[in-house]
Amino acid sequence: MASHRKSRTPGTRVAGIRTPALATAALTSVALLSQTATAAPSDDGRPSLEEVEKKVGDLYRQAESATEKYNAAKEKTAKQRKQVDTLLDDVAKRTQKLNEARAELGSFAAAQYRTGAGVPDTATFLLADTPQDIFDQRQVMDRMTGRQKEAVDDYVTQQSETMQKRQEATESLQTLTETQGDLKTAKATVQKKLTDARELMAKLTAEEKARLAAIEKEKQEEAARKAAELARQQAERQKAQEEAATAQQDGGTSAGGTSGSTTSPSTDSSYTTKAEKALAFARAQIGKPYVWGATGPGSYDCSGLTQAAWKAAGVTVPRTTYDQVNAGTTVPVSQARPGDLVFFYDDVTHVGIYIGNGMMIHAPKPGTYVREESIYYDGESSIHSVVRPA
Repeated sequence: MASHRKSRTPGTRVAGIRTPALATAALTSVALLSQTATAAPSDDGRPSLEEVEKKVGDLYRQAESATEKYNAAKEKTAKQRKQVDTLLDDVAKRTQKLNEARAELGSFAAAQYRTGAGVPDTATFLLADTPQDIFDQRQVMDRMTGRQKEAVDDYVTQQSETMQKRQEATESLQTLTETQGDLKTAKATVQKKLTDARELMAKLTAEEKARLAAIEKEKQEEAARKAAELARQQAERQKAQEEAATAQQDGGTSAGGTSGSTTSPSTDSSYTTKAEKALAFARAQIGKPYVWGATGPGSYDCSGLTQAAWKAAGVTVPRTTYDQVNAGTTVPVSQARPGDLVFFYDDVTHVGIYIGNGMMIHAPKPGTYVREESIYYDGESSIHSVVRPA
Protein backbone atom coordinates (compact mmCIF):
# COMPACT_ATOMS: atom_id res chain seq x y z
CA MET A 1 0.00 0.00 0.00
CA ALA A 2 2.80 2.39 0.84
CA SER A 3 4.07 4.33 -2.10
CA HIS A 4 7.59 4.01 -0.79
CA ARG A 5 7.76 0.28 -0.32
CA LYS A 6 10.83 -1.72 -1.17
CA SER A 7 11.29 -3.13 -4.65
CA ARG A 8 11.68 -6.82 -5.24
CA THR A 9 13.88 -8.93 -7.41
CA PRO A 10 11.82 -9.92 -10.44
CA GLY A 11 10.53 -13.48 -10.38
CA THR A 12 8.98 -15.70 -13.00
CA ARG A 13 5.37 -15.32 -14.00
CA VAL A 14 2.91 -18.08 -14.83
CA ALA A 15 -0.61 -17.31 -16.07
CA GLY A 16 -0.38 -13.76 -14.78
CA ILE A 17 0.90 -14.69 -11.30
CA ARG A 18 4.41 -13.85 -10.18
CA THR A 19 6.05 -16.52 -8.08
CA PRO A 20 7.62 -15.42 -4.76
CA ALA A 21 10.97 -13.68 -5.12
CA LEU A 22 13.50 -12.45 -2.60
CA ALA A 23 13.09 -8.76 -1.86
CA THR A 24 16.00 -6.45 -2.64
CA ALA A 25 17.58 -4.42 0.11
CA ALA A 26 15.85 -1.23 -0.96
CA LEU A 27 14.26 0.65 -3.85
CA THR A 28 16.18 0.61 -7.12
CA SER A 29 16.29 4.36 -7.07
CA VAL A 30 17.85 4.36 -3.64
CA ALA A 31 20.89 2.70 -5.20
CA LEU A 32 21.69 6.09 -6.65
CA LEU A 33 22.52 7.16 -3.13
CA SER A 34 24.72 4.18 -2.38
CA GLN A 35 27.81 6.23 -3.18
CA THR A 36 26.83 8.95 -0.76
CA ALA A 37 27.03 9.17 3.00
CA THR A 38 23.37 8.15 3.29
CA ALA A 39 24.15 4.60 2.19
CA ALA A 40 25.99 3.83 5.40
CA PRO A 41 25.25 4.48 9.08
CA SER A 42 26.28 7.90 10.28
CA ASP A 43 29.06 8.46 12.78
CA ASP A 44 26.57 9.02 15.57
CA GLY A 45 25.13 5.54 15.12
CA ARG A 46 21.94 6.68 13.41
CA PRO A 47 20.64 4.43 10.61
CA SER A 48 21.26 5.49 7.03
CA LEU A 49 18.53 7.06 4.92
CA GLU A 50 18.36 3.84 2.95
CA GLU A 51 17.83 1.82 6.12
CA VAL A 52 15.12 4.18 7.35
CA GLU A 53 13.28 4.07 4.03
CA LYS A 54 13.40 0.28 3.99
CA LYS A 55 12.25 0.01 7.59
CA VAL A 56 9.35 2.41 7.07
CA GLY A 57 8.27 0.49 3.97
CA ASP A 58 8.42 -2.78 5.89
CA LEU A 59 6.34 -1.34 8.73
CA TYR A 60 3.64 -0.13 6.37
CA ARG A 61 3.57 -3.54 4.70
CA GLN A 62 3.23 -5.25 8.08
CA ALA A 63 0.47 -2.83 9.06
CA GLU A 64 -1.33 -3.60 5.81
CA SER A 65 -1.06 -7.34 6.46
CA ALA A 66 -2.45 -6.84 9.96
CA THR A 67 -5.25 -4.70 8.51
CA GLU A 68 -6.40 -7.54 6.26
CA LYS A 69 -6.33 -9.90 9.26
CA TYR A 70 -8.36 -7.32 11.16
CA ASN A 71 -10.85 -7.11 8.29
CA ALA A 72 -11.20 -10.90 8.22
CA ALA A 73 -11.66 -11.13 11.99
CA LYS A 74 -14.17 -8.27 11.97
CA GLU A 75 -16.23 -9.95 9.25
CA LYS A 76 -16.07 -13.29 11.07
CA THR A 77 -17.05 -11.64 14.35
CA ALA A 78 -20.12 -10.09 12.77
CA LYS A 79 -21.24 -13.44 11.35
CA GLN A 80 -20.63 -15.26 14.62
CA ARG A 81 -22.44 -12.62 16.66
CA LYS A 82 -25.44 -12.98 14.37
CA GLN A 83 -25.31 -16.75 14.80
CA VAL A 84 -25.09 -16.42 18.59
CA ASP A 85 -28.03 -14.02 18.67
CA THR A 86 -30.08 -16.45 16.59
CA LEU A 87 -29.19 -19.35 18.88
CA LEU A 88 -29.98 -17.39 22.04
CA ASP A 89 -33.31 -16.34 20.59
CA ASP A 90 -34.04 -19.97 19.76
CA VAL A 91 -33.06 -21.05 23.29
CA ALA A 92 -35.43 -18.46 24.75
CA LYS A 93 -38.32 -19.72 22.62
CA ARG A 94 -37.58 -23.35 23.46
CA THR A 95 -37.30 -22.53 27.15
CA GLN A 96 -40.75 -20.98 26.98
CA LYS A 97 -42.15 -24.13 25.36
CA LEU A 98 -40.39 -26.25 27.99
CA ASN A 99 -41.96 -24.19 30.76
CA GLU A 100 -45.37 -24.65 29.17
CA ALA A 101 -44.84 -28.42 28.96
CA ARG A 102 -43.65 -28.44 32.58
CA ALA A 103 -46.75 -26.52 33.63
CA GLU A 104 -48.99 -29.08 31.98
CA LEU A 105 -47.24 -31.92 33.76
CA GLY A 106 -47.61 -29.95 36.99
CA SER A 107 -51.35 -29.70 36.47
CA PHE A 108 -51.58 -33.47 36.14
CA ALA A 109 -49.53 -33.96 39.30
CA ALA A 110 -51.70 -31.50 41.23
CA ALA A 111 -54.89 -33.18 40.06
CA GLN A 112 -53.57 -36.59 41.11
CA TYR A 113 -52.62 -35.25 44.51
CA ARG A 114 -56.00 -33.58 45.10
CA THR A 115 -58.04 -36.62 44.06
CA GLY A 116 -55.72 -39.13 45.67
CA ALA A 117 -55.68 -41.03 42.38
CA GLY A 118 -52.64 -43.13 43.19
CA VAL A 119 -49.04 -41.96 43.29
CA PRO A 120 -48.51 -38.53 41.77
CA ASP A 121 -46.62 -40.11 38.90
CA THR A 122 -46.42 -36.97 36.79
CA ALA A 123 -44.47 -35.17 39.49
CA THR A 124 -41.74 -37.76 39.10
CA PHE A 125 -40.97 -36.37 35.68
CA LEU A 126 -40.79 -32.81 36.92
CA LEU A 127 -38.08 -33.86 39.37
CA ALA A 128 -36.02 -35.72 36.79
CA ASP A 129 -32.68 -34.09 35.96
CA THR A 130 -32.30 -35.33 32.39
CA PRO A 131 -34.42 -36.88 29.64
CA GLN A 132 -32.64 -40.16 30.30
CA ASP A 133 -33.91 -40.17 33.89
CA ILE A 134 -37.43 -39.99 32.53
CA PHE A 135 -37.02 -42.77 30.01
CA ASP A 136 -35.62 -45.04 32.71
CA GLN A 137 -38.90 -44.93 34.63
CA ARG A 138 -40.90 -47.27 32.40
CA GLN A 139 -43.15 -48.51 35.19
CA VAL A 140 -44.38 -44.96 35.77
CA MET A 141 -45.21 -44.52 32.10
CA ASP A 142 -47.28 -47.68 32.15
CA ARG A 143 -49.64 -46.24 34.76
CA MET A 144 -50.31 -43.02 32.90
CA THR A 145 -53.31 -42.07 30.81
CA GLY A 146 -52.96 -41.31 27.10
CA ARG A 147 -52.94 -37.53 27.58
CA GLN A 148 -50.43 -37.78 30.38
CA LYS A 149 -48.11 -39.76 28.14
CA GLU A 150 -48.45 -37.16 25.40
CA ALA A 151 -47.62 -34.42 27.88
CA VAL A 152 -44.56 -36.32 29.07
CA ASP A 153 -43.41 -36.97 25.49
CA ASP A 154 -43.74 -33.27 24.72
CA TYR A 155 -41.85 -32.35 27.88
CA VAL A 156 -39.03 -34.79 27.12
CA THR A 157 -38.72 -33.48 23.55
CA GLN A 158 -38.69 -29.85 24.63
CA GLN A 159 -36.14 -30.53 27.37
CA SER A 160 -33.82 -32.43 25.03
CA GLU A 161 -33.95 -29.80 22.26
CA THR A 162 -33.50 -26.94 24.72
CA MET A 163 -30.42 -28.56 26.25
CA GLN A 164 -28.94 -29.11 22.79
CA LYS A 165 -29.50 -25.51 21.72
CA ARG A 166 -28.03 -24.22 24.98
CA GLN A 167 -24.91 -26.26 24.31
CA GLU A 168 -24.66 -24.89 20.76
CA ALA A 169 -25.07 -21.36 22.06
CA THR A 170 -22.36 -21.91 24.67
CA GLU A 171 -19.92 -23.22 22.04
CA SER A 172 -20.73 -20.35 19.68
CA LEU A 173 -20.15 -17.82 22.42
CA GLN A 174 -16.75 -19.36 23.11
CA THR A 175 -15.83 -19.18 19.42
CA LEU A 176 -17.00 -15.56 19.28
CA THR A 177 -14.83 -14.71 22.27
CA GLU A 178 -11.78 -16.22 20.56
CA THR A 179 -12.45 -14.34 17.33
CA GLN A 180 -12.86 -11.09 19.25
CA GLY A 181 -9.44 -11.79 20.71
CA ASP A 182 -8.00 -12.14 17.19
CA LEU A 183 -9.68 -8.87 16.24
CA LYS A 184 -8.17 -7.09 19.22
CA THR A 185 -4.70 -8.47 18.49
CA ALA A 186 -4.83 -7.44 14.82
CA LYS A 187 -5.99 -3.94 15.75
CA ALA A 188 -3.14 -3.53 18.24
CA THR A 189 -0.64 -4.74 15.64
CA VAL A 190 -1.82 -2.23 13.03
CA GLN A 191 -1.62 0.64 15.49
CA LYS A 192 1.85 -0.39 16.70
CA LYS A 193 3.31 -0.67 13.17
CA LEU A 194 1.89 2.67 12.10
CA THR A 195 3.15 4.38 15.24
CA ASP A 196 6.64 2.96 14.69
CA ALA A 197 6.65 4.14 11.06
CA ARG A 198 5.59 7.65 12.01
CA GLU A 199 8.19 7.85 14.74
CA LEU A 200 10.94 6.85 12.32
CA MET A 201 9.87 9.47 9.80
CA ALA A 202 9.66 12.12 12.51
CA LYS A 203 13.35 11.60 13.31
CA LEU A 204 14.44 12.52 9.79
CA THR A 205 15.96 15.92 9.12
CA ALA A 206 14.51 18.27 6.53
CA GLU A 207 17.36 17.40 4.19
CA GLU A 208 16.72 13.66 4.56
CA LYS A 209 13.02 14.11 3.91
CA ALA A 210 13.87 16.08 0.76
CA ARG A 211 16.10 13.26 -0.43
CA LEU A 212 13.35 10.72 0.21
CA ALA A 213 10.98 12.87 -1.82
CA ALA A 214 13.48 12.88 -4.67
CA ILE A 215 13.75 9.11 -4.49
CA GLU A 216 9.98 8.82 -4.58
CA LYS A 217 9.78 11.13 -7.60
CA GLU A 218 12.34 9.04 -9.46
CA LYS A 219 10.41 5.92 -8.61
CA GLN A 220 7.12 7.37 -9.84
CA GLU A 221 8.74 8.46 -13.10
CA GLU A 222 9.97 4.92 -13.66
CA ALA A 223 6.50 3.57 -12.85
CA ALA A 224 4.99 5.98 -15.38
CA ARG A 225 7.40 4.75 -18.07
CA LYS A 226 6.45 1.15 -17.39
CA ALA A 227 2.75 2.04 -17.44
CA ALA A 228 3.17 3.78 -20.79
CA GLU A 229 4.93 0.73 -22.21
CA LEU A 230 2.14 -1.56 -20.98
CA ALA A 231 -0.45 0.77 -22.51
CA ARG A 232 1.43 0.63 -25.83
CA GLN A 233 1.55 -3.17 -25.76
CA GLN A 234 -2.14 -3.42 -24.91
CA ALA A 235 -3.05 -0.99 -27.69
CA GLU A 236 -1.09 -3.07 -30.20
CA ARG A 237 -2.77 -6.20 -28.94
CA GLN A 238 -6.21 -4.64 -29.27
CA LYS A 239 -5.43 -3.41 -32.78
CA ALA A 240 -4.27 -6.90 -33.82
CA GLN A 241 -7.45 -8.45 -32.42
CA GLU A 242 -9.63 -5.95 -34.24
CA GLU A 243 -7.79 -6.56 -37.52
CA ALA A 244 -8.15 -10.33 -37.08
CA ALA A 245 -11.86 -9.94 -36.39
CA THR A 246 -12.31 -7.76 -39.47
CA ALA A 247 -10.44 -10.25 -41.65
CA GLN A 248 -12.59 -13.08 -40.36
CA GLN A 249 -15.79 -11.18 -41.05
CA ASP A 250 -14.63 -10.43 -44.57
CA GLY A 251 -13.56 -13.94 -45.52
CA GLY A 252 -14.47 -16.55 -42.95
CA THR A 253 -17.97 -16.09 -41.61
CA SER A 254 -19.72 -17.16 -44.81
CA ALA A 255 -17.90 -20.47 -44.63
CA GLY A 256 -19.00 -21.06 -41.06
CA GLY A 257 -15.68 -19.98 -39.56
CA THR A 258 -15.44 -19.26 -35.86
CA SER A 259 -13.51 -16.65 -33.95
CA GLY A 260 -10.35 -17.54 -32.11
CA SER A 261 -11.59 -15.64 -29.08
CA THR A 262 -12.71 -17.68 -26.09
CA THR A 263 -15.06 -14.92 -24.90
CA SER A 264 -18.41 -14.42 -26.59
CA PRO A 265 -19.39 -10.86 -27.59
CA SER A 266 -22.33 -10.91 -25.16
CA THR A 267 -20.12 -11.98 -22.27
CA ASP A 268 -17.52 -9.37 -23.16
CA SER A 269 -20.14 -6.65 -23.33
CA SER A 270 -21.63 -7.68 -20.00
CA TYR A 271 -18.29 -7.43 -18.25
CA THR A 272 -17.54 -4.06 -19.83
CA THR A 273 -20.86 -2.66 -18.63
CA LYS A 274 -20.27 -3.84 -15.06
CA ALA A 275 -16.65 -2.67 -15.10
CA GLU A 276 -17.71 0.82 -16.21
CA LYS A 277 -20.07 1.06 -13.24
CA ALA A 278 -17.36 -0.14 -10.85
CA LEU A 279 -14.86 2.36 -12.24
CA ALA A 280 -17.35 5.22 -12.12
CA PHE A 281 -17.84 4.52 -8.43
CA ALA A 282 -14.10 4.25 -7.79
CA ARG A 283 -13.41 7.55 -9.55
CA ALA A 284 -16.03 9.26 -7.40
CA GLN A 285 -14.07 8.22 -4.30
CA ILE A 286 -10.80 9.85 -5.40
CA GLY A 287 -9.62 12.26 -2.72
CA LYS A 288 -11.23 10.41 0.17
CA PRO A 289 -8.82 9.40 2.95
CA TYR A 290 -7.38 5.96 3.51
CA VAL A 291 -8.48 4.61 6.89
CA TRP A 292 -7.54 1.04 7.76
CA GLY A 293 -10.59 -1.19 8.20
CA ALA A 294 -12.88 1.31 6.46
CA THR A 295 -15.43 0.35 3.78
CA GLY A 296 -16.88 3.78 3.01
CA PRO A 297 -18.62 5.96 2.30
CA GLY A 298 -16.31 8.60 3.77
CA SER A 299 -13.07 6.61 3.80
CA TYR A 300 -11.64 3.29 2.63
CA ASP A 301 -8.81 0.86 2.94
CA CYS A 302 -7.60 -0.91 -0.22
CA SER A 303 -9.92 -3.93 -0.21
CA GLY A 304 -12.80 -1.88 1.17
CA LEU A 305 -12.60 0.34 -1.92
CA THR A 306 -12.52 -2.50 -4.45
CA GLN A 307 -15.36 -4.31 -2.70
CA ALA A 308 -17.51 -1.17 -2.68
CA ALA A 309 -16.72 -0.41 -6.33
CA TRP A 310 -17.84 -3.79 -7.59
CA LYS A 311 -20.84 -3.77 -5.27
CA ALA A 312 -21.93 -0.60 -7.07
CA ALA A 313 -21.84 -2.68 -10.27
CA GLY A 314 -24.07 -5.33 -8.71
CA VAL A 315 -21.24 -7.81 -8.13
CA THR A 316 -20.43 -9.15 -4.67
CA VAL A 317 -16.75 -9.69 -3.93
CA PRO A 318 -15.32 -10.77 -0.55
CA ARG A 319 -14.05 -8.31 2.04
CA THR A 320 -10.35 -9.15 2.24
CA THR A 321 -7.57 -9.27 -0.34
CA TYR A 322 -6.96 -12.90 0.62
CA ASP A 323 -10.45 -13.81 -0.57
CA GLN A 324 -10.80 -11.29 -3.40
CA VAL A 325 -7.78 -12.76 -5.19
CA ASN A 326 -9.70 -16.04 -5.56
CA ALA A 327 -13.01 -14.46 -6.55
CA GLY A 328 -12.61 -14.44 -10.30
CA THR A 329 -10.48 -15.45 -13.27
CA THR A 330 -6.74 -14.79 -13.21
CA VAL A 331 -5.37 -13.13 -16.35
CA PRO A 332 -1.87 -12.00 -17.39
CA VAL A 333 -0.93 -8.41 -16.64
CA SER A 334 -0.56 -7.82 -20.37
CA GLN A 335 -4.26 -8.70 -20.82
CA ALA A 336 -5.58 -6.61 -17.94
CA ARG A 337 -8.80 -4.78 -18.73
CA PRO A 338 -10.51 -1.84 -17.01
CA GLY A 339 -12.30 -3.12 -13.93
CA ASP A 340 -9.86 -5.95 -13.21
CA LEU A 341 -8.39 -6.17 -9.72
CA VAL A 342 -4.61 -5.90 -9.44
CA PHE A 343 -3.07 -7.58 -6.39
CA PHE A 344 0.34 -6.88 -4.91
CA TYR A 345 3.05 -8.66 -2.93
CA ASP A 346 3.61 -12.32 -2.24
CA ASP A 347 1.30 -12.22 0.78
CA VAL A 348 -1.47 -10.52 -1.26
CA THR A 349 -1.95 -7.59 1.09
CA HIS A 350 -2.83 -4.80 -1.34
CA VAL A 351 -5.27 -4.36 -4.22
CA GLY A 352 -6.31 -1.70 -6.71
CA ILE A 353 -8.83 -1.54 -9.55
CA TYR A 354 -7.36 -1.27 -13.06
CA ILE A 355 -8.48 1.66 -15.24
CA GLY A 356 -6.35 1.00 -18.32
CA ASN A 357 -3.06 2.29 -19.71
CA GLY A 358 -1.10 0.72 -16.86
CA MET A 359 -2.97 2.78 -14.25
CA MET A 360 -5.26 1.93 -11.36
CA ILE A 361 -7.35 3.55 -8.63
CA HIS A 362 -6.43 2.47 -5.12
CA ALA A 363 -6.32 3.49 -1.48
CA PRO A 364 -2.55 3.42 -0.83
CA LYS A 365 -1.84 3.68 2.91
CA PRO A 366 -2.56 5.70 6.08
CA GLY A 367 -1.94 9.40 5.57
CA THR A 368 -2.85 9.26 1.88
CA TYR A 369 -6.01 9.53 -0.17
CA VAL A 370 -7.72 7.42 -2.82
CA ARG A 371 -5.92 8.23 -6.07
CA GLU A 372 -4.93 7.14 -9.56
CA GLU A 373 -1.48 5.62 -9.78
CA SER A 374 0.65 3.35 -11.95
CA ILE A 375 0.31 -0.35 -11.20
CA TYR A 376 4.13 -0.29 -11.12
CA TYR A 377 4.15 2.18 -8.21
CA ASP A 378 6.21 -0.22 -6.11
CA GLY A 379 8.10 -1.93 -8.91
CA GLU A 380 7.08 -4.55 -11.43
CA SER A 381 8.02 -7.40 -9.09
CA SER A 382 5.47 -6.24 -6.51
CA ILE A 383 2.55 -7.22 -8.77
CA HIS A 384 1.17 -10.55 -7.62
CA SER A 385 -1.69 -11.14 -10.07
CA VAL A 386 -4.62 -9.67 -11.97
CA VAL A 387 -8.12 -11.04 -11.39
CA ARG A 388 -11.30 -10.45 -13.38
CA PRO A 389 -14.11 -10.59 -10.80
CA ALA A 390 -17.16 -10.90 -13.07
